[in-house]
Amino acid sequence: MEDRTKMTIRLRPETLRRLEQWYGVENSSKNEFIEDAINYYADALALKDNTLLPRAVKSAIDGRLGQFEDRFARLAYKTAVELDMQNGLLADELNVPEEDLRRRRAESVRNVKYTNGSISLEQRMRESDAALDDEGDEWQD
Repeated sequence: MEDRTKMTIRLRPETLRRLEQWYGVENSSKNEFIEDAINYYADALALKDNTLLPRAVKSAIDGRLGQFEDRFARLAYKTAVELDMQNGLLADELNVPEEDLRRRRAESVRNVKYTNGSISLEQRMRESDAALDDEGDEWQD
């Protein structure tokens, strides 16, 4: 049994009537109902102070954020594995000089910063095709 402190309370007849009317709605005892009511009211007062969130809200937010963090970490791990596989395959097949790799990295960093990380393969292909078209025009001149 939980550690509880026994206390006596005095209620107005109207408050006692409301207690009798509502405590059974959620299949709780009078003690549980009164304790829940006190906690609810204390949380409401804390919210008025705007200094902290009520325990129930904070607990719900923390739970959802924890689930999001776990899911995001799993997805980031899977993405990193796939990216490492792609990089390994490319490195095995291409012999790119180190200077070209540095140039490509600098270009990629600029692209990611410019697009805030939302660049797509299709967009890069269009830019690459446009660059090839421009280069082709210069050669023919």
